Amino acid sequence: MSEGLVNAILNSFGGLATIAYGKEILVFIISLLPILELRGGLLAAALLGLEPIPSYVISIVGNILPVPFILLLITKILDRMRNSKHFKSVANWLDTKVEKHKGQIEKYGYFGIVLFVGIPLPGTGAWTGSLIASVLNMNRKKTFLAVLVGVFLASIIMMIVSFGIVSNIIQ
Repeated sequence: MSEGLVNAILNSFGGLATIAYGKEILVFIISLLPILELRGGLLAAALLGLEPIPSYVISIVGNILPVPFILLLITKILDRMRNSKHFKSVANWLDTKVEKHKGQIEKYGYFGIVLFVGIPLPGTGAWTGSLIASVLNMNRKKTFLAVLVGVFLASIIMMIVSFGIVSNIIQ
């Protein structure tokens, strides 16, 4: 993920950073978003000069919060999108994303979910891992636990990158 993208988002919500706990709210919002998720949240926290441990907790909570909703609702939402002329292209894009990565998940099962979510690469994360598991009709409880472990793995990697490497560069 690009530091430039995170900076652009931070600039878009610039006023939020000026209120009490605004920076923390901003990190939480970024962590909720697909694509950016925890990776973006921790990077934003480092760029905003926040303390590592509270930022870690905020980012994990923000990243995990949408997962149960994705696991419960995404297949129904995708079915409706596929039958809608306005959202069919988005559904097709999501289907293509699932097809691209589902082999990794099918091959390794729940451990594949852990690795897919836990290794912070573009296009991976809790949102996509949950989407793929839902489309593959994997057990929701086991998937949630696998996603949670993956988020913790990604958070450790991103803490090192964000508060180790990036913090040292910007200081």
